[in-house]
Amino acid sequence: MKNQAAYMTGLHKIEIRNTEVPKPKDDEVLVKIEYVGICGSDVHFYEAGKIGDFIVEPPFILGHETAGIVEEVGSDVKDLKPGDKVALEPSVPCRSCSMCRQGKYNLCPDVKMMAAPPYNGALTKYLTHPAAFSYKLPGNVSTMEGALIEPLAVGLHAIAQGGVALGDSVTVLGAGCIGLVSLLSAKGAGAGRVYVADIEDKRLEFAKKLGATETINAKEADTIEKINALTEGLGTDKVIECAGSPVTIAQTPHLVSRSGTIVLVGMSLQDEINYNLIQLIIKEASLTTVFRYRNKYPVAIEAIASGSIKIKDIVTHTFDFEDTKKAFDFVIENPSDVVKAVIKVE
Repeated sequence: MKNQAAYMTGLHKIEIRNTEVPKPKDDEVLVKIEYVGICGSDVHFYEAGKIGDFIVEPPFILGHETAGIVEEVGSDVKDLKPGDKVALEPSVPCRSCSMCRQGKYNLCPDVKMMAAPPYNGALTKYLTHPAAFSYKLPGNVSTMEGALIEPLAVGLHAIAQGGVALGDSVTVLGAGCIGLVSLLSAKGAGAGRVYVADIEDKRLEFAKKLGATETINAKEADTIEKINALTEGLGTDKVIECAGSPVTIAQTPHLVSRSGTIVLVGMSLQDEINYNLIQLIIKEASLTTVFRYRNKYPVAIEAIASGSIKIKDIVTHTFDFEDTKKAFDFVIENPSDVVKAVIKVE
């Protein structure tokens, strides 16, 4: 077997290089990667070389949304075998700290996150991964869909944190990939009316196709006024903020209903934001947050397999592995056209 990886060698630079096929440890599997999704964090590393304290030191491999075929298993692996399709959960916690013991392993302070420096990512033809975080896919779930489970898990965690329930009204702010998987997750949970706001018409058209009750172009209409008009001034039961903009974050207490719940998913580049806490208090509304996800891969796989969430519908562009640099450049240069781009590795 021969291995290749797409190495980021500098800002806006990616080279395909030959590399060694890794050998799985006793508790690991060797996976032949088939698809990798391009995430916003990958793009940010490619453009800026860092996100906060995470600084890329080239050569570095990007990509953490991935799935493929098991090629080899370690001696202790019993539940997987060569030929199995698997989706890889990219963050591997220590499994011994207090957060891990409580089942909140997404908050583990020692988590090893694929494609978050110093840990290389999945844009390689073969990689090893702990079997415990490699999830077997049913026959009717493709590896392309498997690679999309990672962003879907964020949406599922967001609606779980918000307690979205049957018949709830929901406002989703931001119609990028995470906003759209939050829309799909809310619909899958039985939400009634789901309103989606963004500033890009093409993304809003996509949201409409995926089941949004109504869309709002925030450049043409005031989101708060529009939601108040649509809900007779009541606001919506849940507000899911996925844009990470100081403007949309500040809008959330004005959009939520009395006794409703706000979920902050998007991360703002500003650490501190002016926020109307009085609105939150007089409505006795709840405010909660999302950091990645936990225990959502099995739920996501079942939702896709059953047909309740059609995750492949979010893919707008597919690129070959040899065109990885072209793929990243295209995503950067065409932000309004790309909802989700995936790279077909094999």
